[in-house]
Amino acid sequence: MINVAIIGGGVVGTSIAHRLLRLGAAVTLIDREDEGRATAAAAGLLPPLDHFIGIEAVLPLLLAARAHYPELLGELAREGEPDVGYDAIGALQVATREAELDALPRLAAECERRRAAGFSHIGEVSVLTAAQARSLFPLLGPAVLGALHCSGAARIDGRRLLAALRAGVLGRGGRVLRASAAPWVESGRVVGVRLDSGAALAADAIVIAGGAWSSTVLEPLGVAPLVRPQRGQLLHLELPGQATARWPLVLGFLHQYLLGFPESRIVAGATREDGSGFEPRATVGGVSSVLAEATRLAPALRDAVLFEARVGFRPVTEDRKPLLGPLAAFPNVFVATGHGGYGLEVGPYSGALVAELIAGRTPRVDLTPFAPERAG
Repeated sequence: MINVAIIGGGVVGTSIAHRLLRLGAAVTLIDREDEGRATAAAAGLLPPLDHFIGIEAVLPLLLAARAHYPELLGELAREGEPDVGYDAIGALQVATREAELDALPRLAAECERRRAAGFSHIGEVSVLTAAQARSLFPLLGPAVLGALHCSGAARIDGRRLLAALRAGVLGRGGRVLRASAAPWVESGRVVGVRLDSGAALAADAIVIAGGAWSSTVLEPLGVAPLVRPQRGQLLHLELPGQATARWPLVLGFLHQYLLGFPESRIVAGATREDGSGFEPRATVGGVSSVLAEATRLAPALRDAVLFEARVGFRPVTEDRKPLLGPLAAFPNVFVATGHGGYGLEVGPYSGALVAELIAGRTPRVDLTPFAPERAG
């Protein structure tokens, strides 16, 4: 039985543990539970294609990842976790300028082309008038000139998904530790991990899945930084008396979005702050910029209750592709990070692929474009 230690307990690391246990491995999942983990702060968007237009190498991974979701949800339901906040609610790509309005037919054609190529999660595609868009998301204001609607877009609650995966890990005999860990090197080989308590855990393979912190874990191995943190601030708003659960995801042409959840809750986001370091704090500038965009799209949100500001650090790479696979100098050290703003969308499946690689299986998607040291 292969013994694997995983450093990082977000959705990617926990998905690796979840899959490895099903493949018969022994697993120890180690997580510091840092403030600002991307999974805990993520809004929960599962959009049509917006993150990936222009990044062709990621599209096969996205296609398989979205097709994997029903399988994963079924596994979790059989393990006693039937509800992780997943729901197909559709998405509106809204235009607020004439140039954006002119672009909607081209985006519709792109979505139709992708759907014909197998991206069934896009759903039915239609270009809507402003009035038609408001009939789906009633708070949209006069700034919205029209929209593209994709019926298959979905949402998920990242915190509930992570809790369900972790419960599955524990239920299958995995060990979960709250600790800081680093690779344990003996005679030029990684033989396990050392914890901040001084304990050492032997392992046949280790996984670095520490999100935005992964480069600091890899540094003792002489690996150049592969990923950097990008701070994202988003807001949870409450609208007492409003039935927001079935409202579609609203996407702007830049980084703004609105996402409804039960009960009477709207998530508004999000900033993309490079060079932020690891300061997990909401800022006046960040909060005001999110609110400005949210109320531009939906002026009635001025009357909402500002319930919570969340801050998370996206693990980003230079080419916006994730890092998935072994290190050249340490073939039993696997890296799984770098999903940027699409960790909930692709991360569970990326984790399953890395688990299969560790277990000696051929992954169902070619991971060559995501070799970690391509970015070193």
